[in-house]
Amino acid sequence: MTDSSRLPPALNIITLATFAASLSARALDPVLPHVADDFSVSIATAASFAAVFAFTFAIIQPVLGAAADLFGKARLMIVCLVLLGIANILGAMATSFWLLFASRILAGIGSGGVFPVALSLTSDLVGPEKRQIAIGRTLMGSMTGNLLGASVSGLIGDLLGWRGVLAALGGLVIVASIAVAAGFRGAALKRPPKTNFASLKHGYRTIFSNPNAFCYVAVFVEGCCVLGLFPFIASFLFELGETSLSVAGLVIAGFAVGGLFYTLSVSRFLPWLGVKGMMISGATLVGLQLAVVALGPGAKAQALSLIFMGWGFYMIHGCLQVFASELSVEARATALSLHSFFFFMGQTIGPIAYGFGLQHAGKVPTLLTAATVMIALGFVCAKLLRQTRPADAAAM
Repeated sequence: MTDSSRLPPALNIITLATFAASLSARALDPVLPHVADDFSVSIATAASFAAVFAFTFAIIQPVLGAAADLFGKARLMIVCLVLLGIANILGAMATSFWLLFASRILAGIGSGGVFPVALSLTSDLVGPEKRQIAIGRTLMGSMTGNLLGASVSGLIGDLLGWRGVLAALGGLVIVASIAVAAGFRGAALKRPPKTNFASLKHGYRTIFSNPNAFCYVAVFVEGCCVLGLFPFIASFLFELGETSLSVAGLVIAGFAVGGLFYTLSVSRFLPWLGVKGMMISGATLVGLQLAVVALGPGAKAQALSLIFMGWGFYMIHGCLQVFASELSVEARATALSLHSFFFFMGQTIGPIAYGFGLQHAGKVPTLLTAATVMIALGFVCAKLLRQTRPADAAAM
């Protein structure tokens, strides 16, 4: 493996973009109980903010992926960062549940144009032999943003309330968008091949005729079973008597800490375990941690469990991202946007499914079911996914 220090310098700019976008992704999770109180809705209803953010992020992906391939990835990314910042600020000023709901739709669109395009730019910059290491670098920005977004939002929530959380993050994202725009101006990025609507249609055929398109099913299941849980973690802690939003934010941030551990260790574990071993080990680790959370341990134990869950999650998820990046060369942004589409559709269905399960079956059966599904997913992915050359690679 080539050392990650030899990766193109432009990856630092891309990492900054993913960091800025990820600040807002989990910002409301630690403060949902207070949002629910302010608007006199149930915690399950308040969790719809996570679902609508994920749904909008997902549903816009086919459009944004095509737009990135047609009009330029870096330009689209910067515009979406600005939109995300403005959406957060508008959310801070919302006077009703539905206005806040609408602001999360805009935030989903803005965030949707950053991360998958960042992955596509990363894939354009490096070859397949270094791609998982490079994607790990890009993920580091995302994980750091998730870590600070969850933990800092809990701290700000205790001091300024949930409105202060959105206002502060909105301002930070806009400042970051300016820095990213300035950085891209001098970045030596490769120009992608010219793309038109006819080639996009061909790209979709290439993508879905590839057997590795099963990775889309896999990331949908991941989104349901893992990310769908997060809006309920604060309420789990409330049931245990831990009502501090800061503590809830730190527990949720444990997942991002695990993701950071993955980004720092992937270059060592990948040669040792191989892709199949990474997927099986990661999914099994996630399943075990879901079982631990089902047992209702205290906040410290849950934080530790989420660290291991984040590490395991990105062991399998990082592999699936690489498979998605190799479905097509000519329509890589489209392929990775579809990856995000299915992943965030899973995150849309996940909170709804968890809410239904928690209400009708209870916490332990619901989380143990998710744990079983995740472990099975790792073995199925290891059996069905194969590293192959994209069908349109010869045309490049």
